Order: sequence, then structure tokens, then C-alpha cells
Amino acid sequence: MLDPETLPAWLTEQDIDYYTSEFERTGFSSGLNWYRTIDKSCELIAAWTGALVRSPALYIAGERDLVVNLPGSQDLIAHLRTFVPNLRAPFCYQDVVTGPSRSVLRRSMQLFSSS
Repeated sequence: MLDPETLPAWLTEQDIDYYTSEFERTGFSSGLNWYRTIDKSCELIAAWTGALVRSPALYIAGERDLVVNLPGSQDLIAHLRTFVPNLRAPFCYQDVVTGPSRSVLRRSMQLFSSS
């Protein structure tokens, strides 16, 4: 991994120190547990197949986020209101916030807090 000369405005040395200490304290097993239990998770959520998300929602992703570039994702995102009828406008993930997904939420908090 490259070590940048300066950090972006949305990331501080204190952030890095915090994430480093948490990783050292807990490891990465919690991140892997999602994959370990994926079969059970699919079994548990099967009862909600076809259910609509009725609460107000936003869809936020970075244009370089892997999930938006998976086969079929663009079509699914374009028709997201079919499954999430209360999806709030504006619904424009690529033009509003760019960058890798891990930084999108951090940088977009102010932008979307009034939505």
C-alpha cells in the first residue's frame, strides 16, 4: 500500500490511530464472520424475499465502489425504487460523491444530512 505524503481532508492521524488500535485489539475476525455465516444469513432472511423497504432511505456509493460495477448492478440501482419506494431524491451516486466506498460515508455526512 502506498503511504501518501499528506492525508486527505476527511481523514486525520487520530482516525488512523483509532482504526489501528481497534484492529490490533480485535483483529479482523468480525469482518470475516459475515462470509462464514452467509449460508445461515440467507436462510434467515428468506422469509423477507420480495418485501419492500418502506422506510425513507438513501443509496450512497462511490463511483469506484466494487458493488456498483458488478454485472447487473447498474440495472438494479436504476430500478431501486421498485424495492425501496421511499428512496429520497436526489438519487445520483456517481455525480454526488466519488471515491472508494470506505471514504464515501465519511465525506458525504454533511452533504446528505439534510436529505
